[in-house]
Amino acid sequence: MFNLLYFACFSGQVKTLRLLSSFWFYTMDCFAGQLLVASRHLGDPNFSRGVVLIFQHSSQGGLGLVLNRPGDKRISEVWERTGHEPCENPQNIFVGGPVPGPLMALHTIERLSETEILPGLFFSTDKDALDQLVRQQEPFRLFAGHAGWAGGQLEAEMEVGGWLVTPATGEEVWHDPEDIWRLLTQRIGLGIIAPQIDPKQIPTDPSLN
Repeated sequence: MFNLLYFACFSGQVKTLRLLSSFWFYTMDCFAGQLLVASRHLGDPNFSRGVVLIFQHSSQGGLGLVLNRPGDKRISEVWERTGHEPCENPQNIFVGGPVPGPLMALHTIERLSETEILPGLFFSTDKDALDQLVRQQEPFRLFAGHAGWAGGQLEAEMEVGGWLVTPATGEEVWHDPEDIWRLLTQRIGLGIIAPQIDPKQIPTDPSLN
């Protein structure tokens, strides 16, 4: 039963997505600190199966970072070409979105932060701060490019079912990028259908779904 209802919510029922997106549109004034989860009906290939953390949003528009697009460039390669002192960090730089701009970081070190997005999750673009981040062992991710929306654009995309929204936590930010879209769509799908299901019909063993 869960698999059938999950399929209906995310694979074929645009109406369901529109209703849910409209609910969020009318009940939230600011999407900063939220995760946008691309529906299967979102036509933009830049965001296919994408999960975007919104770090800034107002009536003028919104900015975010795609969390599940690891790039093909390593930090050590980029640092070698940008005039920094050599850095052996083997992490890949993520593709944060189609809009060019300075390198951006999500991290957990308050003293190197410019903005706190979530409790214990910070945002930085300062070159000196980034240079320090790549040389320590605390969790961080570096992004080239970002996602951007003009005023009203994101809301319009949500109204037609392009995105679903769920509150962000640090756990999702650092989650395996290969699996985060599946994890979140499943969680949102269960949130939609669970109130409609008789608890007696839910199997004790989830593998029986």
